[in-house]
Amino acid sequence: MLPAGTPAPALRAAVIGSPIGHSKSPLLHAAAYRALGIDCSYTAFDVDEAGLQEFIMAVRTTPGWRGLSVTMPLKAGVARLVDTSTEPAAILGVVNTVVVAGDAPGATLTGHNTDVAGVANALTAAGVRTPGHGVILGGGGTAAAAVAGLARLGASSAGVLVRRPDAAADLLRVGSALGIDVVLLPWAEAGQHVRTAEVVISTLPPHAGDALALELESDSGFRTRGTLLDVAYDPWPSALAAGWQRAGGTIVPGLDMLLHQAVEQVRLFFPDSAQDSAALLDVMCDAVRMT
Repeated sequence: MLPAGTPAPALRAAVIGSPIGHSKSPLLHAAAYRALGIDCSYTAFDVDEAGLQEFIMAVRTTPGWRGLSVTMPLKAGVARLVDTSTEPAAILGVVNTVVVAGDAPGATLTGHNTDVAGVANALTAAGVRTPGHGVILGGGGTAAAAVAGLARLGASSAGVLVRRPDAAADLLRVGSALGIDVVLLPWAEAGQHVRTAEVVISTLPPHAGDALALELESDSGFRTRGTLLDVAYDPWPSALAAGWQRAGGTIVPGLDMLLHQAVEQVRLFFPDSAQDSAALLDVMCDAVRMT
């Protein structure tokens, strides 16, 4: 709550999704806005798929909006409601960032996907350069961003381990459009592909990789020098990440991906504000450590 007599910020932004209580985005954006001297509120709204269209209409018709961060399960739905999308969001059909431009009620909404930069930059910061082949666990919306992130790093191919290949078939189109060869693989083969991977990106929800972690732990000879990015950051380390690290591999928390993509969101929301990405990353890291 603002102190009595304090004028409300003229600008506003928010994160939407359901559930949303766990989101660290309000903490990260608030820290960035303080550092930049920007008077903008940033809140979290629990919005499900049934209420998404109404919420987006309210954003269009309410003055002061600069942008939205979008999380599950709304990324594909938002992609259908914005006026236009930039690359790679248009290729992926998945939007995690909406930039609001113009005055209400005629504001224009542009969709972006900063998850791609989040994946690529988090892996680069961990020492990954140009992986020839990557392995992705899971086939949902974040998997599309993982494919694009690997393509951005110069990977030539990606194996995607899924339980329902038919539900992930659109990743084949995404790979073709981005110039990376995508192969859908049965989940039953996850262990053998992960064991030999240079880079693994787990897009699974919390604990969904626990059984795979047990499988790897049961192999006393399993050792790796590969890098694992696990987008699920709570709890951290996940069972999969902990086992990977014990086997000698490098682990990258999903929080790193979140931080890198949040830096990109702030840049998109406030393009006229001079920003030092490295300094903003440090500010956001400090905000997370203080919680």
